[in-house]
Amino acid sequence: MRSRGLWPTGPGPEVWTAMSLEEGTMFSNENVLKGLLVGLIIVSVSAGILWGEDLPAGNPDAPQRLANSSRHTEVVEVTTPSGAIVKALLVHPQGSDPAPVVVAIHGRAGWTPWIQALADQLAAAGFIAIAPDMASGKGPGGTGTEGLESDPASKLVYSVTWDEVVERINAVADYAMALPAAEKRFAVVGFCWGGRTTFAYAGERPDLAAGIVYYGGSPSAEVLARIKAPILGLYGEDDARVNVTIEPAALEMKRLGKSYQYEIYQGAGHAFLESQQRAEGANMAATQKAWPRTLQFLKEHLRVETYYGR
Repeated sequence: MRSRGLWPTGPGPEVWTAMSLEEGTMFSNENVLKGLLVGLIIVSVSAGILWGEDLPAGNPDAPQRLANSSRHTEVVEVTTPSGAIVKALLVHPQGSDPAPVVVAIHGRAGWTPWIQALADQLAAAGFIAIAPDMASGKGPGGTGTEGLESDPASKLVYSVTWDEVVERINAVADYAMALPAAEKRFAVVGFCWGGRTTFAYAGERPDLAAGIVYYGGSPSAEVLARIKAPILGLYGEDDARVNVTIEPAALEMKRLGKSYQYEIYQGAGHAFLESQQRAEGANMAATQKAWPRTLQFLKEHLRVETYYGR
């Protein structure tokens, strides 16, 4: 007779695997309690609530989630060295302790309520979060992507040149790190177009602490060679256009001795964190694994000692 228990085997999309216990194994009260604790952690991970964390809102729920937030949020305007004005949502964590900065880069749909609610969720985990409209000033009358439908927003996003991308991310990151409550460390997390942007931007900023790429394509080998920050990639299995770029980047990063970890979630599609209700539960399952992994990675590389949000 064999009984089955669960035991952690390491990081990855399937963190928990079965461990066999041979017949005759003795179970002390201490071991039973340890087993119960491990089981509780497993349930917490699968539910996306490890250490009290909430999952980010999906697209339909983002406006209400943001409206209900108790954190201090403000829309700021950051001027770049070239004189462009970048509109951004700045969200402070609760509490008075200094906090590192995380820049959240939107996808091709632009500065939507979803990316703003995502910034609020990062602040809930203890970071100063700033989410810029990367196409600020590109619209009629100097507007950006706020309030636009997906297609016109995408046109504005794709009109931003690479030099402008780098300058704008630099500007909002430096602005946030100059705040009295900020520590002088920052990471970038991006989604779709923003994920691809995050990966490439890592080659432009040597002091970047970490980059997290959600379902975004990988840059060229030339760019990979300049990256110093550790990179985490989080992808849906059903996203062939993006996923074809993963393995070449992984091989090149390994050859260069650089840190690139990635996870591919079974059955999940592109933009699974936004479209949690799709893919017959696979997108939600991916979200439940990816978000705790995101916070773990950020807190490890931004040197946040506690897993509890402020």
